[in-house]
This record gives sequence, C-alpha cells and structure tokens, in this order.
Amino acid sequence: MKFLNRFLIIALTFVALSGCKKLDIAPTDKFSDLTFWKVDVNVTNALNNNYSLLYNSSLYFDAEALSDNAYSPSGDLNLIASGNATSLSAKFQGDWGSYYQTIKSVNIFLANVDQNTTLPAATMARLKAENRFIRAFALFNLSKWYGDVPLPDHDLTPEEAQVIPRSSKETVVNFILSELDAALADLPSKDQLPAEENGRITKGAALALEMRTLLYQGNKMAEVAAICEKLINQQSTYGAYALATSYSALFSDPVVNKTNSETLLSLQYVPTIRIWQNFWDFAPRTVGGRVSNMAPTQELVDDYIMLNGKAITEAGSGYSETNPYVNRDPRLTATVVYDRYNWVNANNTSKTIYIKPGSDPVQPGLDEYSPGSQSASATGYYWRKYFDPSALANFVSGNNLHLFRYAEVLLTYAEAKNSLGQMDATIWAKTIGALRARAGFTDAGALTYPGNADMVNIIRRERRAELAMEGLRTDDIRRWKTAEVTMNGYAHGAKFSSDQTTDNGYIRTQQRKFNAQRDYLWAIPSNETNLNKNLTQNPGY
Repeated sequence: MKFLNRFLIIALTFVALSGCKKLDIAPTDKFSDLTFWKVDVNVTNALNNNYSLLYNSSLYFDAEALSDNAYSPSGDLNLIASGNATSLSAKFQGDWGSYYQTIKSVNIFLANVDQNTTLPAATMARLKAENRFIRAFALFNLSKWYGDVPLPDHDLTPEEAQVIPRSSKETVVNFILSELDAALADLPSKDQLPAEENGRITKGAALALEMRTLLYQGNKMAEVAAICEKLINQQSTYGAYALATSYSALFSDPVVNKTNSETLLSLQYVPTIRIWQNFWDFAPRTVGGRVSNMAPTQELVDDYIMLNGKAITEAGSGYSETNPYVNRDPRLTATVVYDRYNWVNANNTSKTIYIKPGSDPVQPGLDEYSPGSQSASATGYYWRKYFDPSALANFVSGNNLHLFRYAEVLLTYAEAKNSLGQMDATIWAKTIGALRARAGFTDAGALTYPGNADMVNIIRRERRAELAMEGLRTDDIRRWKTAEVTMNGYAHGAKFSSDQTTDNGYIRTQQRKFNAQRDYLWAIPSNETNLNKNLTQNPGY
C-alpha cells in the first residue's frame, strides 16, 4: 500500500535542520530551515518519520516478560522481573529516551508545519491531529511506567530541557485526554480511509487511546464505558468495527493481518522494507528458531479455560494433569507451543514439536527442555502467536503488530460495566460471549452468562487469554495492583522437573520479587537526574 511504503521514508533532513543556525537569505540550491516546510513532500516525509517513532517491536514484545505471562533470560528484562533493577538499568533509560525522542520530533513538526502554505487547510488539520495522537501515546506510556514525568508541550531549547520539572501524573493524563479530544474532530473515521491510507490514525484509534488512558486510572469506569459505547454503537461516526472471523489469522495471515474489521491501529510493517524479527527467538529450534529468548509460563497456560467454560481447577472441568492440553480454550493452541504440538508450516506440512525431555525420536532433541540450556525454552513452552507463514528466512516478518483491537474494546467494556454493577446477560453476550464464540467455543457452559459467578476473575482471565503476547498483561497486573502477588515467587514451566517433590514437578524458572512500595513505578534514569537537577527520583530507587 502506498502509505505503508511512504511510511519508510524518514525525514532526516528536518531533524537536522532543527539545530541549524538561522540565515537571512535562504539557499536556492538545497533545503534550509527557511524552505523545508514549504515543500509538501517534506511535510509528508516528516509525518512518516513520526509514525515510525510511534512504537516498535521490542517495546511491544518485551513487556510480556515483565509480567507473569513469560520469562526472558535477557539482561534488563530479567533484572526488572526479578526485582533487581536500579536507576542505572539500561531499559529504563532506553524507553525514556525513545518516548522523549518521539515527543521532540512531534513538537518540531507542530512548531514548523504552519510554514507550509500550499497544503489544504483540512489536510493540515489532519496532519496536526495525527501528530498530537503520536505525542499523546508517548506521554501515556511515560506516565504509565514512570508516574510524574516532564511534560514538554513545545519544542524545548537545550536550556529548558535541563531544568524542566516533573508534572504530576494527573496533569499529564489531563493533557493526553485534552489532546485526543482536540484531535478527534480532524481525524477521519476508519470507513473514510482509502485503501492506500490503511494504517493511518483515525477517530477510532483516538477513542481507543482515550479509553485505555482512562481505564488505567482505575476510577473512571463510567467514562470508560461511555467511550466503549461510542465505538460499539456509533459506528457510522467512528467506524464499523467487528471481530475478525479467525483469531489466529489476525496475527498470522498476511492478508487478514493487514486488512480486517477488528484493528483500530497497528504498527505498520512492509515485507522486505520495514520488518521485525523477534519471532526468531520465540519459535522452536526445529522449525527455524534461534534461541528461546522469551518463553510462555505455566501460569499463563493454566489460565486458559476448558471448552466447557470451567477453569482447570474447578470441579467438573474435566482437566487432566497427565493430558493437560486437550479440550482447552482454542486460543491456547493459537498462542502457545506445548509438548507434542502439531506445528503447521506455510506449505501446510506439519511437524510434531517434542519438548518433554527424552521424547524426541530424533536425538539430540533440539526443542526438548534441558535445565540450563542456552537455546531451548526454559519453561518447556514456545510461542505460536504472530507466526508469519510468509516470513523470510529467520522469521523476518512484514506483518503488522496490533496496538488496539476491537476485542480490547469489548473486554474493557465488560470490565467497566461489571465494576459499575451493570453486567448482565446482554452485556455478556456482546463481549465475553462474542469473544469466546469467535475463538471457537460451542459449549453452552462457556457461552451462557454465568450469573453470580466470580465475574471479576472471569473477565480478567478472558482478557489474559485474548490479549496474550500483545504487551498488555504487564499493564493489567499493575493497574489492578495484583503484581505484588503475581510477580512474587517463582515463575514456572511445564511439569518436566527432575524433582517431582518441589512444586509438584513444575519447572522453577525464575524467582521473582516485586516490592509494592517501589516497583509499580520505574526509576527515573540516573543520567537524566544527573543532567536535570529538577528531576526527583521515584521512591525506593
């Protein structure tokens, strides 16, 4: 698509110009800061540059390893999950720098774009609205991780950058919401986008970010529900969204992944041009994986319900520890690779994945769990979700990564209505019931409204199963204030331990620690506090 290809043109020129000295006379043989913004294509390229800064595949996937969904032996992910991170941790600095780089680039755009006098007024308004969304998304992520953060609403001078203080999280959140409200009028609906502009920010995306921002505050459920209702009931205004027919196709099918009724906003990738390769370190070695750098946990696997709608620990569920993967939520098989998994390749050939030690007929069994292995999964599980059958060698993929899906809107609506005491059979049918039907459940026990059941945990379990490997589980356990429980103690793997007397034989993968007085916020990077004495540090660091 034309927009996706233009998306890769990085406007390095305009970034460089931000540091150039002003001249009285503009050069006639090259762009200068006096002429750059007057050229329409330069404005377009500057927009595309800011889209490229919106987010990336590492930010997307790494968050899973900071939750109880996955384990990673990798550097700072391991340190953070085990409670050993400090203000010197590279991820704290890297993420902080990434978000503020995005904000600075947006601020440069907004400060200069009005120099252009040839683009139509409606186009200019839309470009500004898209940039305001991008800045709001960066600020949302900053406040989510760090709490109170500096709020640069214009392009800061070097002097300003060294003295700007932290604004309260409440101030930042209010700014995000006001920016999204202002942008909404100038953004198109999903249905107004021509095919070549698929992937650009829309009214639906702005509402989805507003929804998520309010949800994460914990005390705005009426407002959250109202936004969800706009996306569910006012589709002529905001876009006609619906669940895609196939859950797995959303992530793996190259066509469905990019053009479907469910996506509100995705990170746009283009085969061979703008790509991601994280899956190389997620897949089993016998199908082309390199090393297992992030593996699903037993805790995640255990939260997938049975086909009859019961949790595996409930009486009458039919769960068997000796045959644990049968009659389970179909999203388990779409997401996680387990022992004796039937891996279907792009050419419809299949391969059995042997993970239990000593089970592979071909030895050495490359996918088998082996304590201390540097390449096989440390948990006895691998990932399947986001497998791209059209990927190039070493899982180089051009498939999109979904930032906001209609499924999240339905899950959020269910959570909000339940917290307001308004969950009923009608809400259930259009949210949890619809998601389960799309996943492949047919048993009435799974699809029928359960009445007085533990609805809080049912909704939370549903959210986990639906959104696993999409980077949202860490957000959820932090906003629910359950991380102090889920991230304390051991992360486990499959029942392959040689010591069957400890934890009933489930692998102890990593001992995790979460200090509720400290770890709900990340440290302000120490080099930032060294440069700017007005930046205070978060408690405990």
